[in-house]
Amino acid sequence: MNRPDDLGAHSPARTGTDGSWLDRFFLIGERGSTFGREVRGGLTTFMAMAYIIVLNPIILSGVTDVNGEQLSADRLTTMTALAAGLVTIMMGVVGRAPIACAAALGVMAVVAYQAAPVMTWPEVMGLVVWQGIAIILMVVTGVRTAVMNALPLNLKLAIGVGIGLFVSLIGLANAGFVSAGEGGSLLQLGVAGGGGHLDGWPILVFVAGLVLASVLLARNVPGAIFYGIIGATVLAVILHYALRLAPGVWGSGVPQLPSSPLAAPDFGLLFQVDLFGAWTSAGVTTAGVILFTLVLAGFFDALGTILAIGTKADLAGEGGQMPRVNQILVVDGAGAVTGGLTSSSATLVFVESTAGVSEGARTGLSSVVTGLLFLSAIFFAPVFGMVPAEAASVAMVLVGAMMMMHVGQIVWTDISVAIPAFLTIVMMPFAFDIATGIGIGIIAHTLIKSAQGRFTEVGWLMWIMSAVFAFHFAMHALGL
Repeated sequence: MNRPDDLGAHSPARTGTDGSWLDRFFLIGERGSTFGREVRGGLTTFMAMAYIIVLNPIILSGVTDVNGEQLSADRLTTMTALAAGLVTIMMGVVGRAPIACAAALGVMAVVAYQAAPVMTWPEVMGLVVWQGIAIILMVVTGVRTAVMNALPLNLKLAIGVGIGLFVSLIGLANAGFVSAGEGGSLLQLGVAGGGGHLDGWPILVFVAGLVLASVLLARNVPGAIFYGIIGATVLAVILHYALRLAPGVWGSGVPQLPSSPLAAPDFGLLFQVDLFGAWTSAGVTTAGVILFTLVLAGFFDALGTILAIGTKADLAGEGGQMPRVNQILVVDGAGAVTGGLTSSSATLVFVESTAGVSEGARTGLSSVVTGLLFLSAIFFAPVFGMVPAEAASVAMVLVGAMMMMHVGQIVWTDISVAIPAFLTIVMMPFAFDIATGIGIGIIAHTLIKSAQGRFTEVGWLMWIMSAVFAFHFAMHALGL
């Protein structure tokens, strides 16, 4: 017997698909979802990406700017959750898509290691605000939509598959299941220094959660990934206390009961932004190159993620086009502005949203749920901090596996398709960067098709994107 939240798209609702304003606004029934699935999907997405509340402060607070100043970890925790919550709710209401947003890891690297050494933190955040403004202008002028439409379908499918591998690698690394290799190898089994062997109770937590979620998925149990995360977290708490494990054995997030579920937020970093200082202190050329890198990284990371989520959710049309794509892209640009104003780095679409999509999320209601959870995390950070990285990584690995299912739709028998698709897929995890995989795939597609004389299948916009990426890859060699 079906539970209420498992009824079909046109079943009488007791879950929000009854023609109510909520159903009509978010198109819950029209997209074949239910109220229960949207809530469960929003919870799962949050659980899969809640690590960013811990990880973003760890990275940014450990970096000093040109004056030797550091951002406060406590303030960054508040700002990271605040920005993610506001932008994700905006995405749900305006974009009406099951896409969550948070501090983007790709942009964060540029902020921490390229921008901070040559300017102050307010000046860095000013460039992040300009990044968001540039993205919004690209949407308004139609440039961003044109780029999405210019990408051939096979390359779009490859982007989704590559992101799946990338997400899985992040999950495996966060869980300590793989790490940087020793003795010249690129990767090895187990944590760094472990000699290529699996060892430690946290690994058991990850494996147990992965097995539980996989079995539930195989048996078509709704909420399988979410239950896997919860089950792994419960096991982690039991092991932590029963074996008296040190907090340092876990990744981000320690599975111990907090002394208090509440924590006072600190909004001290809000609006600490200098919009024009970077152009004088670091110089126009340096600031321009950093801004170009920020826009490029954010643009194509978000582009690939939106395409992957749309395909996974069966919302994309025949050409891979998402409904309300312009609204989605505007919110993505507004997220970068929000991230700069909160000093939490650019807040962009998060690929972990595919975890909620895998649980049945199809509408913006799931994003509203995820956003509200992020806002609650401002006050309940100790509770959310109980979920260890080993438990959250379960979702990322399984989502990657499911995103691989689209690989069969790529036309591998055409070499002009196979080579760009292959390079797109493998370079994302190998280079550990989504934008790099997209860029290499675009260049390969353009060159191979042109070499075959199939110029009409390339298009002028693909040539422009190829030139932009070629310049981006050559900037360091050119001394820029």
